[in-house]
Amino acid sequence: MLVTSMEKSQSHVVIFPFPLQGHIKPLLCLAELLCHAGLHVTFVNTRHNHNRLANLRALSAHFPTLHFESILDGLPDDHPRTLGSELLIALKTSIKPHFKELLQSSLKANSVALPPPTCIITDGLVTFAFDVAEELGLPVLSYNVPYARYMWTCLCLPNLIEQGQLPFPGDDMNVEITGVPGMEGLLRRVDLPGFCRVKESSHPGLQFAIHEAQTQKRASALILDTIYELDASCLSHMANMFPKIYTLGPLHSLLHSQIGDVSRSLASHGGLWKGDPNCMTWLDSQPTKSVLYVSFGTLVTLTRTQIIEFWYGLVNSGHPFLWVVQSDITSGIGEDPIPMELEIGTKERGYIVNWVSQEEVLAHKSMGGFLTHSGWNSTLESIVAGIPMICWPNLGDHYIISRTVCEKWKIGLRLKENCDRKDIETMIRMLMEFKRGEIQSSMDSISKVARDSVTNGGSSNHNLQMLIQDIGNMHARPQ
Repeated sequence: MLVTSMEKSQSHVVIFPFPLQGHIKPLLCLAELLCHAGLHVTFVNTRHNHNRLANLRALSAHFPTLHFESILDGLPDDHPRTLGSELLIALKTSIKPHFKELLQSSLKANSVALPPPTCIITDGLVTFAFDVAEELGLPVLSYNVPYARYMWTCLCLPNLIEQGQLPFPGDDMNVEITGVPGMEGLLRRVDLPGFCRVKESSHPGLQFAIHEAQTQKRASALILDTIYELDASCLSHMANMFPKIYTLGPLHSLLHSQIGDVSRSLASHGGLWKGDPNCMTWLDSQPTKSVLYVSFGTLVTLTRTQIIEFWYGLVNSGHPFLWVVQSDITSGIGEDPIPMELEIGTKERGYIVNWVSQEEVLAHKSMGGFLTHSGWNSTLESIVAGIPMICWPNLGDHYIISRTVCEKWKIGLRLKENCDRKDIETMIRMLMEFKRGEIQSSMDSISKVARDSVTNGGSSNHNLQMLIQDIGNMHARPQ
């Protein structure tokens, strides 16, 4: 059934991201896409994150049907709010009742400007929203930030336990995992997330991961920030578990395809830190495809030894580098003085910055490679920009992403976990010099698939139109 513009204008989607940077930005992209199509969207953040969001005025001006609400998370103002037990507890104890109260108020409201909620799109990690939605009789769509292959692996964990592949019998971490359909010949024990490396299947961490993954099956639909053509082998199996799956990736590229150059002025939307504009001037001074961009995201922490080893590897490689370090680099290495050769090498060909607009940086003509933690947002942004990667995975879905990037798509190189300065230098030279043409050729092919997916007739563009249509039908369906 076709949905009219009137029915779209009466549709109201409430979106609630997990309260971390890497979850807020893609869901805000999705919110903007839905508003651009004529739907009302209420984007709910914790008060702490709402107060830090960049470009709120510009977003509200460009998307008049985008509304922002904030709720308390119950944590002290000075709490770091990193991914951990305190934040997860806050979701259940403090954030859940505030979110439910907000929805109940919205359902009771009788406003022409903002109709009652039609459905909830919740971050897959915010599983309490499933309970709230079901209590209030609202359809819930689950958006999952982690990579689709990771989510599918988590859904297969009960089967791996039943088959005796978990917990690991033996210590060889290179043994192939065979119980995840669609990933034959790719997945090894070492590629599984940390909660799989336990001795007992009853371990709370493993059981928590299983429960969270199984909860997703209660969703009316699943939304994934991936490209269908790249993950079809897994998605075909996942389709048996969910009523509908919408692959909309790369979301930031899909947004640009819909609103054009306006998206560039909003490139920092969803950011909780202010980028350094001076790094772009520095990039302008560098030769084409000469710079290695280095960023390990917002959750990975480095020890003093790791910082020094990466720093030496970068300087010794001889290539220009732009390195994102969120706090003062000297505080990251303690009170010991920085070796003079590092200071000199950085002044000659490096630039260290607290934060950047990553999309803008990766799209710069001087960019030649990306040393990354293999977070999915960063990986997608690198693919769209056509920038080959050095992968240094650390947690969660990073290991599966790294394995896919390096072994399946051949668009990156894997840096071992316990690497030293020589390993880092060698890998940089491999990416930027010796294997540059080979890896860039593979990247050009994968990048084209991603970019084509968001154009007219592309899979992600088509799925976006289907999602908009289906949300409109939720409102239009007779009661």
